[in-house]
Amino acid sequence: MLLLSFAAVLLVAVLLSALAHRTVLSTAALFLVAGFILGEDTTGLLHLRADSPIVAQLAELALFAVLFTDGMRVGWADLRSAWRLPGRALGWGLPLTLLITAVLAHYVAGLDWPEALLIGAVLAPTDPVFAAALVGNDKVPARLRHLLNVESGVNDGLALPFVVLLLAVTAGADDLHMGELFSELAVGLLIGVLVPLLAIGLERTRFFAASAAYEPLNGVAIGLLVLALGTVTHGNLFLAAFAAGITVATFGPRERASFEHFGENIAELLKLAALLVFGALISVRFLGEISWTGWAFAVLAIFVARPVALWISFLRSGLGPREQAAAMWFGPKGFASVVYGLLVLESGIAAGDEVFHLVALTIVISILLHSSTDVVIARAFDESQEAPAWFGVLRRTRRERRAADPGESAE
Repeated sequence: MLLLSFAAVLLVAVLLSALAHRTVLSTAALFLVAGFILGEDTTGLLHLRADSPIVAQLAELALFAVLFTDGMRVGWADLRSAWRLPGRALGWGLPLTLLITAVLAHYVAGLDWPEALLIGAVLAPTDPVFAAALVGNDKVPARLRHLLNVESGVNDGLALPFVVLLLAVTAGADDLHMGELFSELAVGLLIGVLVPLLAIGLERTRFFAASAAYEPLNGVAIGLLVLALGTVTHGNLFLAAFAAGITVATFGPRERASFEHFGENIAELLKLAALLVFGALISVRFLGEISWTGWAFAVLAIFVARPVALWISFLRSGLGPREQAAAMWFGPKGFASVVYGLLVLESGIAAGDEVFHLVALTIVISILLHSSTDVVIARAFDESQEAPAWFGVLRRTRRERRAADPGESAE
């Protein structure tokens, strides 16, 4: 039933994709709403719960693919070429967003400080997929698109250690197992760097060569090998995926180019499937379990936390007011927050269910808001759209009159 539902919704999304590209209609929101309608507590066609194995597995696989492709978009050369603005967003914006969200969770939602800091780390990452019309529009300034791409590509990996550490602190264990934590991160990083280097090195020897038809599968093979080795060795899969993507982008530009379009399609499919499953976990009863303070927190987390953090981060940065406003608004919560929220729920901490409810509500509101306003904001950067229609008609009429009356033109 899950496969049938996904196939049907995917077909509808494909048929409506051209319309969605130029209107406020969003394919991401379509999958989320479809999951909501098909969920067990709504129509009951999909029997999924937060503790269902398929939920965590699909979400983790989607995040792995997203981090792998994100890493390929931000190789070291790309980072060095224009790091100033993304550096501000990551160096100042990310920790400030975490802290402001934690303050809101503590004083508005009533969470204790450990849980408040944890939810701040879970909601700190952003996802550009829900601002696709902005990031993919050539009329939007290149530095703004680069800023949002690099920031969203890197902040998932940067937030991960904070989530793991704060989850251990929240669990209240006497031993935080710091050695085990750093070992897991180190193994993931090592796998993410060595596997792509080995694969790229082998392809460049005189004994091996990939045919044109199989070149896109090189990236798939690297990703699957990193995933398998990370699972076997208990390395951190997400850090391994991100490191592998950056390594391919840095040392294998040919492999990166051949895999880019194919890999983004794979990641997109997994994202949409994860959204459908996530939407199935949400229901009217689920939302009704959240108090008014929880709703207030979710709204403030979107409208206050990132805008304030980015406003502080970009003081005297030289970024124009319109670009800064767009960067402040487009901090949509996406797959990283979904997976991190599920990790919190699976951890068994006392406040795990409450934290997951708040995270899920914030993500739902974010997806609906950000994915339906990206086209509107993108049009604000189209200079031809800023002049009223009558102005263009008037200017054209004046040109025609001048062409017909050379004397007026000479004057």
